[in-house]
Amino acid sequence: MSNQTTLHGDDAPIETRDQLVGVFARGEKPAADWRIGTEHEKFVYRTADHAAPSYDEPGGIRDLLEGMETYGWEPVVEGDNVIALKGPDGAISLEPAGQFELSGAPVENIHATCAESNRHLTQCREVGDRLGLGFLGLGFWPDKRRDELPVMPKGRYAIMLRQMPKVGGLGLDMMKRTCTIQTNLDYASEADMVKKFRVSMALQPLATALFANSPFTEGKPNGFLSFRSHIWTDTDPGRTGTLPFVFDDGFGYDRYVDYALDVPMYFVYRDGGYIDAAGLSFRDFIDGRLTPLYGEKPTVADWKDHLSTAFPEVRLKGYLEMRGADGGRWDRICALPALWVGLLYDGTALDAAWDLCKGWSHADHARLREEVPVMALKAASPNGGTLQDLAKEVLKIADAGLAARARLNGAGDSEQGFLSPLQEIAASGLTNADRMLAAYHGRWGGDVGAVYAEDSY
Repeated sequence: MSNQTTLHGDDAPIETRDQLVGVFARGEKPAADWRIGTEHEKFVYRTADHAAPSYDEPGGIRDLLEGMETYGWEPVVEGDNVIALKGPDGAISLEPAGQFELSGAPVENIHATCAESNRHLTQCREVGDRLGLGFLGLGFWPDKRRDELPVMPKGRYAIMLRQMPKVGGLGLDMMKRTCTIQTNLDYASEADMVKKFRVSMALQPLATALFANSPFTEGKPNGFLSFRSHIWTDTDPGRTGTLPFVFDDGFGYDRYVDYALDVPMYFVYRDGGYIDAAGLSFRDFIDGRLTPLYGEKPTVADWKDHLSTAFPEVRLKGYLEMRGADGGRWDRICALPALWVGLLYDGTALDAAWDLCKGWSHADHARLREEVPVMALKAASPNGGTLQDLAKEVLKIADAGLAARARLNGAGDSEQGFLSPLQEIAASGLTNADRMLAAYHGRWGGDVGAVYAEDSY
């Protein structure tokens, strides 16, 4: 018997479609086991001159990673370079231009995810103070040109940086100049996944509006409230967007498999390195006809890697990722999971949220995706009124969902308090982008450099 036929799990070669579907089916969990994962990125800058540090310079990104090891983080190495860290609070990784990301561990409630984020930010500030580094919470670099930004020494990024200009006009901006906050959530069954996917996809533009925080490009207003969100519309149409088929009859794991198979490949990981497969077909890989590895079939691990290279507004990977929010200040890191947990983790709240958006057409979804990056809460709601009106309704549902969960901390506080920043935004109609633009035209005197004092962690 060959070694290949005895492999199991992620090392098993893909022989049947059931193995592709199984990655999603194995994500099913009873409600008692549902967890919350929160990811947040921030821009790293030198406090002396606000420049973005390179990887190798003294006090740069390598030193930042090594400094974090003093808190018990274990290094992840690619070649001769530390490119990530692992620890009890999840993983720390680098985005292409050195954006610093915490992918938090799965935790039981928002109190825990917020405590995890606070520990991480405290560690970042302590190491940063020693190195002369600061951390900025925005969705887009407010004052940096692409050519002013470094590139991190990660093999997959080299492939993506070559491919991006071939398929979209703003892909390099996405890689080098954006930051986001994401929340990863569980589902109980295929039917539960479908309902959560539909609600979160429909309402993702509302999250984009509430978290809009990227109104500047190279020191000037760019005409958007969430330029980061707009960038995704011109990054790579083969792997981005709102996925209209999610709302079609019959949607489920199998249909998402078809979508993912049609997403062009980026790479294959072998022997500690990345093989360029940009633009090639995973279907050909399954048939043993992938040009760089002709005759070899992919493993389940290859399939999981490939799933990570699709970038729709909501992504399925054995859990659901909410991907519509700009990066932001520390309280926004806790507010995003509060919004989505409140809507998706209580059955009554999920039903109420679906009632709000189940009548929307594909044209409604497309219009919101186009208008929200410019108008945020001023965009028209498909239900009448504006997204500000819709936000108030949705936040009431999320608040009730969190109240029903009744997850209290040691002081007896519920998770509902984490919605406060969003409730303030919905009440005023003013996003952080609106407030920054008002400051730029007023007390900042047209100098976006003031954002470093006001929006750093």
